[in-house]
Amino acid sequence: MDQSVSPPVARTVSTPASPVPAAHPPRVNVLPRRSIWTVGRGRLPFGPRTLAIVAVVLAALVYGGREVYLRFTHIYEYDSRVTADIVTISSRADGWVVDMPVREGMRVEAGQVVAKIDDRAARLKSDALRAQIEGVRAERTRLRAERRLTLNQAEALAKTRGSVVQARERAVAAAKSDVDFAKSELERQWSLFERRVSNERALQVAQAAAEKLESQLQQAHAELDQALNSLAEAKVEQDKLGVIDAQIAALDHQVANLAAQMHQQNVDVEDRTIRSPIPAVIDRTFVLPGEYVQAGQRILLLHNPGEVWVEANIKETQVGRLKLGQTVVVSVDAYPDDRFVGKVARIGSATTARFALLPTPNPSGNFTKITQRLPVKIDMVEMPRPLTPGMMVEVEIDVR
Repeated sequence: MDQSVSPPVARTVSTPASPVPAAHPPRVNVLPRRSIWTVGRGRLPFGPRTLAIVAVVLAALVYGGREVYLRFTHIYEYDSRVTADIVTISSRADGWVVDMPVREGMRVEAGQVVAKIDDRAARLKSDALRAQIEGVRAERTRLRAERRLTLNQAEALAKTRGSVVQARERAVAAAKSDVDFAKSELERQWSLFERRVSNERALQVAQAAAEKLESQLQQAHAELDQALNSLAEAKVEQDKLGVIDAQIAALDHQVANLAAQMHQQNVDVEDRTIRSPIPAVIDRTFVLPGEYVQAGQRILLLHNPGEVWVEANIKETQVGRLKLGQTVVVSVDAYPDDRFVGKVARIGSATTARFALLPTPNPSGNFTKITQRLPVKIDMVEMPRPLTPGMMVEVEIDVR
């Protein structure tokens, strides 16, 4: 008996809206399509994970090689700061602050007024000294005029009395000539009288004439001596000029002394107008208008924004590779997208530990060697943006 069961016949339902696609005949000698990532005979396993691992390994090798190369050719320091000379402006005089035309963060030019202290009393002292100088100069002018007058009078008097002396000298000479003639006449009359040629009366007349002329000569000598004494008195009048000259010299010294005091007082007046010594930025102010300041008290702090540099503390084991003028790339934390370039300007001659306020003695005898650091100054060559003292930066020094 036949137990085979015939397969069920599938019922076909005709659906007019869904046409039955035509069956494609199988293609002869064509293998089915396989995925490109399937493992076949003679192929390498290049899956996505393998390629990613290879890419990461290559990137790590490149980055590591670059870091090793840069470590040999560059010195890095991440604890560096922007530095500048902070100038402390102090008062050289006591007084009330009457004006503070600047504020923190303001830019000022060299010579611009940053503070003013009351200078009224100082100006009054300067004016008083100036008045004293004018008074002394007037007295000196009077003495100079008196000297000229005295000199003219002394010269005129000396000239007049010199003429009198000359007249008296000529009178003495004439009287002496007359006396000599009278004496010779007396001797002649005496000789005639002895020879009995002349009488006694003629002898007496000659003798009287000789005695008279002798007395006139003595009187002429006396008048000459008087004239000489008068001329000496005239010369004494000229000696008064030396006294006047000494008084004028004393007044000159007094004027110089008062002028020095006035200049000192003017300096005190100028010191009460405080000006900026450099083009700068005001960092901080410590007083306000109306406050009283003492001499030496600081008023404000400022620095020159164009004179900033970077100070990096480099390990002593790396200092031997540094040279002046080496290029430095500075990365500023405040401006991460800007490139700052500098150069090595100075290598410190002492470590930072030598400038510590508190020394580090080692009384216990236990020693731990610690690498010291030397300060290195880096001047800025390219500075696209202004830097502020105290900013944190990172430096990369090219030692090739």
